Amino acid sequence: MRRNAILCATLTMCMCWCMFGFAIPSADSAPAKITLTKEKPILVDEKEKSVSVLAQVNGKYFFQTTRHAVVYSGGSNGDKSVFRSYANDQDFYNALMKLSLKAGNNMTKENGAKTFVEGDLLDVTVTWEGAKKEYSLDEVVLDSNKKPFQMRFGGNQKNALQFKTGCLLCLDSCPVGIVSNANYTMGAVEMRNEVIFKGNDKILPPDGSLVVIKVKAKS
Repeated sequence: MRRNAILCATLTMCMCWCMFGFAIPSADSAPAKITLTKEKPILVDEKEKSVSVLAQVNGKYFFQTTRHAVVYSGGSNGDKSVFRSYANDQDFYNALMKLSLKAGNNMTKENGAKTFVEGDLLDVTVTWEGAKKEYSLDEVVLDSNKKPFQMRFGGNQKNALQFKTGCLLCLDSCPVGIVSNANYTMGAVEMRNEVIFKGNDKILPPDGSLVVIKVKAKS
């Protein structure tokens, strides 16, 4: 009798979910968990054609503008970005090359102010422990002109080795950053004031929080 009552209650609950549009929770809807570590801060997923890096939120750039999205914490620009990466720029470059992505390598310090970065177009997402989803770069970094990011694999391995800035992702076209934004040429932020970039404190977790930044070939 008790068994029949439990079965009846279960069937009634399932019918209510169906009638009122509630979804039965699944593993896919569980909050995100971070599996990368400071000792192993980078992961290449060749099947997904993605590279993930562990980074830390720099809350300074909730309130100040910057042209740097992600920079290796040990680089000379390590404290100038929205996210400080535990993975360095050379490991990031090599990881992208493993995915057979094409680097633009079209920028120099001399042509930077007049040249838009080239290379394969990429999707960039950010998530963290307890996040409801992977947020797009457009959601977590605000462009004052509201232009959707066009992040491209610029390459620039030799320049990165020479200048040692640690830049992984830049927010305007860059002759040093491994990946950068083709919407603007170099100097758009710091020289010509064409745009303001800030971290979105309405979505991102607090200063110092760990996040995982995923870069993958745009489908």
